[in-house]
Amino acid sequence: MQGFTNKYVKFSLPKLWLLIYSFFILFSPTLSQSMPLNLPQGVTPISHEVYNLHMDMFYICCLIALLVFGVMFYSLINHRKAIGHKAKNFHENTTVEIIWTIIPMIILVVMAIPATLVYIHLNDTKDSDLTIKITGYQWKWKYYYLDNDISFFSTLSTPQDAIMNHIPKSKYYLREVDKPLILPIGKKVRFLFTSNDVIHSWWVEDLGFKKDAVPGFINENWATIDRPGIYRGQCAELCGVGHGYMPIVIDARTPEDYKKWVTKKLVAIKKERELAAKKFTLNESLAQGKKIYDKICTVCHQPNGKGLGAFPPLAGAEITTSKNWDQQLQTVIFGRNGTAMQAFGAQLSEVELANVITYTRNAWGNNTKQVVQPLDIKKYADSHK
Repeated sequence: MQGFTNKYVKFSLPKLWLLIYSFFILFSPTLSQSMPLNLPQGVTPISHEVYNLHMDMFYICCLIALLVFGVMFYSLINHRKAIGHKAKNFHENTTVEIIWTIIPMIILVVMAIPATLVYIHLNDTKDSDLTIKITGYQWKWKYYYLDNDISFFSTLSTPQDAIMNHIPKSKYYLREVDKPLILPIGKKVRFLFTSNDVIHSWWVEDLGFKKDAVPGFINENWATIDRPGIYRGQCAELCGVGHGYMPIVIDARTPEDYKKWVTKKLVAIKKERELAAKKFTLNESLAQGKKIYDKICTVCHQPNGKGLGAFPPLAGAEITTSKNWDQQLQTVIFGRNGTAMQAFGAQLSEVELANVITYTRNAWGNNTKQVVQPLDIKKYADSHK
């Protein structure tokens, strides 16, 4: 094998090419951007700033490593005891200690200045065009558009059959939701983060930030998305057994399409309020109730209503088969303290609550033939506030 040799070290050509290739990879901006393990650039100005800061720090660290290891290997090869060199005594050398204290201090200051500027910009939420409050629940997200009075829950839409390996998994397995967060591009969006139960963490890497949602506190961040598209994320805080089941999906649209969505959503909210006065038939309620149950309740109570571990069964249970449905309304609307049963009165509409309760009272052989109406939910909730 061809190479080159001196009295201290032998170097083959393959090793030389490997060294040159590694150096090229590390210091080529184009290639470093495309490396699969590198930080993504994202689709917001702040994500670009974070990426550039990350690469600047990376290059500084590489330069330091190159200098330190260069000096170290040079010393090991050219000043080793085997060829007669004797180590010099630098103990208590004031000049050397001052030098290796001042140089790292200068390097840290050089690194801290751009990092501080990016951090300040990252937390500058003033002059926003839109404000959205994001609340974490076990295990879903609630989005409230403060400027338009629009709110909805975003829940995992991956079928339970896929989770249980009964059907093939889709491309976006466990990263798909029923209602994505709709945002306009080119607008500064201010996000307010909090939680209804435990600590969650809202993270979409393409936006360039991650923020904790803490009960009793409001954290904030902002983003201006550059281009339309679908951007996915997930809860980044271990928040319970359903932690892996609360993904985030952002649908970024043009300002014109966003306005159309807002108009359509306001019309749908108006219709939902009108439905609250409707009297549903058993078949109508069962069809709608099954959709809600499959989306929200199956994680704990299973699709067959048999329950799971600490989560009680609903099939054949007294709470879903007794003639008096007050106990079930109390549990579903207001939750049950000391258990994982949440208060769904604030999460579901009166129509959704009525339909899902009707479904549980008539599925899996329960067959009570009872139909809970939205007005029954409203009457019970108002009388127990």
